[in-house]
Amino acid sequence: MSTNATPPTRALTLTAALLTAGVALYIALVAFGNITDFGTNQAFVQHVLAMDTTFKDDDLMWRAITNKGLQNAAYIAIIAWETLAALVLMYGTWLWARRDYARARSISTYGLLMLLLLFGAGFIAIGGEWFSMWQSKTWNGLDAALRVFVFSGISLLVVLLSDRRTDSN
Repeated sequence: MSTNATPPTRALTLTAALLTAGVALYIALVAFGNITDFGTNQAFVQHVLAMDTTFKDDDLMWRAITNKGLQNAAYIAIIAWETLAALVLMYGTWLWARRDYARARSISTYGLLMLLLLFGAGFIAIGGEWFSMWQSKTWNGLDAALRVFVFSGISLLVVLLSDRRTDSN
């Protein structure tokens, strides 16, 4: 870090690095858990897509996906996306540690955006609204998705706020 950087700028840069590392660790553990305990969240995805624990309103049930192959493909895509996001964020963390701030900020932004898309568009919008996950007492992942969305979103704000021209690469 440049000696010209002010203490608040250094603190914000450190915060951005640590938040990136924290989100990287979290999503790596999520992906690892989904890979090593494949069946637990596979059941979650299957039930959400099948809409079998919703109110079963005829006006909504046409949206249900009951084909096991499509359900498994969706689940594998989620795991692949989580794994890729974890790797991107780990790389961002490594760049923060190397004090390559511009690249760290850019890579971290991409990784955090990947999680915002997965948990915001994927789980909250598509799962929650399109597949009516909010109706299920058993298979409702909206609270968990919101936690990841908020964690990633706050981290992204800090990463973007850390963009100070006083730090050097």
